[in-house]
Amino acid sequence: VNCTVGPQVMLSWLEKVRDLTTKPISIMPNAGRPRNIDGRNIYLCSPEYLGEYAKHFVQSGANLIGGCCGTTPAHIKRMRNTLNAIKPLEKKSKFQISDFKQPDNVEIITTEKKSRLARRLNDQHFVVFTEILSPYGVSLEKELEKARELCFYGIDAINIPDGPRASSRMSALALAVKIQREVGIEPVLHYVCRDRNVIGMQSDLLGAYALGLKNILAITGDPPKLGNYPDATAVFDVDSIGLVNIINRLNHGMDIAGNPIGKPTGFFTGVGANPGAINIDDELRRLYWKIDAGAEYIVTQPVFDLDVFESFIKKTEHYHIPIIAGIWPLVSLRNAEFMNNEIPGITVPKEILDRMSRFENDKEASRAEGIAIARETLHKIKDMVKGLQISMPYGRVQTVFDILEGVKDRL
Repeated sequence: VNCTVGPQVMLSWLEKVRDLTTKPISIMPNAGRPRNIDGRNIYLCSPEYLGEYAKHFVQSGANLIGGCCGTTPAHIKRMRNTLNAIKPLEKKSKFQISDFKQPDNVEIITTEKKSRLARRLNDQHFVVFTEILSPYGVSLEKELEKARELCFYGIDAINIPDGPRASSRMSALALAVKIQREVGIEPVLHYVCRDRNVIGMQSDLLGAYALGLKNILAITGDPPKLGNYPDATAVFDVDSIGLVNIINRLNHGMDIAGNPIGKPTGFFTGVGANPGAINIDDELRRLYWKIDAGAEYIVTQPVFDLDVFESFIKKTEHYHIPIIAGIWPLVSLRNAEFMNNEIPGITVPKEILDRMSRFENDKEASRAEGIAIARETLHKIKDMVKGLQISMPYGRVQTVFDILEGVKDRL
């Protein structure tokens, strides 16, 4: 299907036809229906508009997408970037980890003794995480001050992302150690597979445990092409499933080659999950493998679409491990559109986009509406989960306090 009309008409056609055939379908719209201005055909659809529809085409079952009249390299690039975000290239692990036999005379650390966070979840407490990003430079004063405010307020743990969206920042491990030692609040260290081979992974993990870090979130990691260093080499010896396997072996007193390491580690191991994944069956299958490998809790992508999230909860209730739901307070319409278009598997419902659009030209009103939406989401999902992971756009600690105002003591 190509030419003549814009993406909206083609999407409507695709939604009707996809279930009627198993043949591959190609969708190549114009950049909108042309308008004749002074004898010339002018196409008014922006690259961002076509990028948004690229996601909808894939989600609705298109096999090949492109553009016809009026599309430019900028349009195609934006569509390509959208596909990179919502469906990153498959990462095949280079290193296979076989089954193992636990060494004799190794005393395994039980879940409730692994960390304060593990104990609270084991005792059925509702927990609240928030997130602090490492700085691009070497100064940590701002990050430590934010951590102190969060600790004083009673936040249970602080997530430390590891090079999010393939960015180069101070070591997440270094920031996690500083926060734990100087502030006293437990960090949850994200650890990605993108940047290290299995030798470096094991070395980092053993060092992290020796320095006192006990909570890990095992992440495959965004490919370098999504960040500022697209030509950087990605390692991906293993994915997050393999990483959980590595951590589980260390927790049983051996490395991945089966060599004993003496006293075992006691990492409390979490994994990510995407309730809005395009291929939810594949996402659930991988989640099962992570749990089978040793994962002990789940942290989800930010929740906006409650129907999608409720479906995910029903499909995972038999796993019987704690789920921590992501909450992202939107700060503007542009932020909502970015989350909807650029973050893998996140769909911001039209109702929320419309609410944010009403305050497009008022920053404070936009922020207040985003907090209101986040609080509404919190109230609707809190009984489905064991905790929340509340993000802090632009590092604003007050945002977390505003969302939890009046409800934290009842969680």
